[in-house]
Amino acid sequence: MRTELNATEFLGIDFANVTYEETAAELDRLSRSDSFSFVVTPNVDHVVMLHEGDDDAIRQQFKAAYEAAALRLCDSRILQVLAKLSGIELEVVTGSDLTAILFTEGHLNGKKVAIIGGDKAMVSELRARFPQVDCVQHIPPMGVLKSPRAAEEIEEFLATASCDYALFAFGAPQSEIIANLCAEGRRARGVALCVGASIEFVLGRKARAPTWMRQARLEWAFRLAAEPRRLWRRYLIVGPRILSVMLKR
Repeated sequence: MRTELNATEFLGIDFANVTYEETAAELDRLSRSDSFSFVVTPNVDHVVMLHEGDDDAIRQQFKAAYEAAALRLCDSRILQVLAKLSGIELEVVTGSDLTAILFTEGHLNGKKVAIIGGDKAMVSELRARFPQVDCVQHIPPMGVLKSPRAAEEIEEFLATASCDYALFAFGAPQSEIIANLCAEGRRARGVALCVGASIEFVLGRKARAPTWMRQARLEWAFRLAAEPRRLWRRYLIVGPRILSVMLKR
């Protein structure tokens, strides 16, 4: 299901130029649908993968997922600055903040929410903290893209569970590609969000950057300092390639 919300094109992506409030309202509408749709949250890393991904087959699947998404929300204040330099105004709606808003401001109360990924303790923690949210979970194996059966099991789970929301708690490009496969299967319903580690932030398992660092567009530096072994390549090697993408446009 596509959305009619205002879209702004930048670097080949039609960003939904909307606020958090408008996004939450649109997600509520999509969650009530008998069809399945999904939302992606473009950041610098995603844009580089879409334009200069090392695996062409994966890049094409990732691109197809982006084109099929109901909403493409700007997840990066760096992208916002680069867009502004090009004369384009983009609203930032980060996946981490959006996930927190959905849980803490009651948007998910009374809803059935599927967590795809995470660990066995995650749903127990969510239920304890948000008892009005009906959480269920499916934990796929690592490297789900390399296992067609594992992808099928995710679709089967969502089709059987009939959830209002699905939160894909693993990283790009796997979550976006799998969400698109679920949409193509036409058996699930509701709306999915590709949220990565956002639930871990909601639960306090991982610390968010202080507000001043986020406002100063330095959250990437905070995350790099917190998880250097996991994130050094993303922020120090892949991220700077966004300048090459900009120059080629």
